[in-house]
Amino acid sequence: MKPNHIFTLSNGIQCSFQYKKTPVAHVAVAIKAGSRDELEHQQGLAHFIEHNLFKGTKNRKAYHILSRLDDVGGELNAYTTKEETIIHASFLKGDLRRAMDLLSDVLIASTFPEKELIKEKDVIKDEIFSYKDAPSERIFDDFEDLIFHGNSLGRNILGTPESVDQLSREDILEFRSRTYTASRIKIAAVGPFGLERMESMAEGFFGHWTPKVSNWKANEKISNKGQRIVSPEAQFQDHFMTGWRIPGIHSKDRRALLLLNNVLGGPAMNSRLGLNIREKHGIAYNIESYMNLYSDTGLLGIYLGCDPNQTKRAEQLVHKEVEKFQHRSLGVLQLSKAKNQFIGQMALAEDNGLNSAIGAARALMHFGTVNTFEFVAEQITKLTNEDVQRVANEYLNKDDAFTLIYTKA
Repeated sequence: MKPNHIFTLSNGIQCSFQYKKTPVAHVAVAIKAGSRDELEHQQGLAHFIEHNLFKGTKNRKAYHILSRLDDVGGELNAYTTKEETIIHASFLKGDLRRAMDLLSDVLIASTFPEKELIKEKDVIKDEIFSYKDAPSERIFDDFEDLIFHGNSLGRNILGTPESVDQLSREDILEFRSRTYTASRIKIAAVGPFGLERMESMAEGFFGHWTPKVSNWKANEKISNKGQRIVSPEAQFQDHFMTGWRIPGIHSKDRRALLLLNNVLGGPAMNSRLGLNIREKHGIAYNIESYMNLYSDTGLLGIYLGCDPNQTKRAEQLVHKEVEKFQHRSLGVLQLSKAKNQFIGQMALAEDNGLNSAIGAARALMHFGTVNTFEFVAEQITKLTNEDVQRVANEYLNKDDAFTLIYTKA
């Protein structure tokens, strides 16, 4: 796979470009500005800003923003996480200038008209209410609130209806001046262009902007201990989550944990949780494990939905599967299969141009560089059974687990 070329604009914004021979191109802009960067009274603000980036600029009204790429079959979208706002565009290769112009316009020249802010508050409140109607989705946010309680990472990205109502245009401008700075913005592109053209386009559309300098950093200690909560939130089936705090994205243990997680309950149908709890015992239809890695901490969680009469048994089986990693190694053949599976999944993800662009922008944000697929695959290949067993024992002890169960009232 082609390497990423890293370059820096005259205003300090770092960029990445990967050549890929395809008729479609992708550009992603990553801003290190998420819900954990909000002040106490600003819950939901990062997501509110993301919505309103498309509501008008100094050069375009909302309709023209939405139509600019739609008219040529392209796509413009964005999303917000706990630590990031991502704006991305996908388009035919001949529309690079159109896409770069539009992305720079919404990033740099958004005006946040008051009348649009009022309307968008109602849209976001509807989004919040729809989420409350989906316990299998809401439990993931509530679980993060439990595991990171008292820390800004525990805040819901959407906010609450009450907090959204209180947000103002002044809050938006304050947040942007504090977080939308050159050192916190990264741009990545994937497409069939020459490097010189990409550098010229990026400099022309983004290099003239001089964002303010800010030393803002969200970094609070997390000290709450594992606990168990059962809440009467379900209607038909129980929703069960358990998990642990683990080190963040910069930890040397992250790759061993990622491999362990993939074997335990990753996307493949032959994950241990899937084979045992779904296929062998028939207890749960939906079951998975996942990892969220942040700049200074992270979590490994396990979710399943099941009949209320099966929840206790399911919980026992989940912890039994985790404990297997602690008490015995995978074995040479199993470890080799696990590595090959994980590397293959990474290759499939890398083949998606938009995933590659977003991944490169996020890599620049967290590491200041973009590793090649071959380098990451080599690091996975070097993992040993001792690495996997060690991280299981160090981070996934049953007594340290956080557990949240939605059950019928």
